[in-house]
Amino acid sequence: MTQHLSLHIRTVPAGAVVEIAGDLDHHTAPEVRAALPGLDLLPGQQLVLDLGGITFCDSSGITALIAARNHTLACDASIALAAIPDRVSRIFRIVGLDQVFPTHLTVRAAQAEWRPTTS
Repeated sequence: MTQHLSLHIRTVPAGAVVEIAGDLDHHTAPEVRAALPGLDLLPGQQLVLDLGGITFCDSSGITALIAARNHTLACDASIALAAIPDRVSRIFRIVGLDQVFPTHLTVRAAQAEWRPTTS
């Protein structure tokens, strides 16, 4: 049985933080994709995806994360993943997402590393 997904979006000076909790799978990934256009990212800002509450991630979930990256890049902003659980981090390493996304142990660490980009 698929667990429900919860999204909590907050705006911080650097951009947006999206806390994702539950199963990120083919049933719930559309919720993440649907939330992307509502993220008002300005050039140079950062989107942090807080994955600390993720219990499962399948290929549809990975596709949603790639969609978030593409959305962020289209806004001329940056993206970082934070608080990835070990069981999910292993999957990300296997498929090479650790080479695509900057990752941090915490949201605070991601925000500390953020530097505004200028075009």
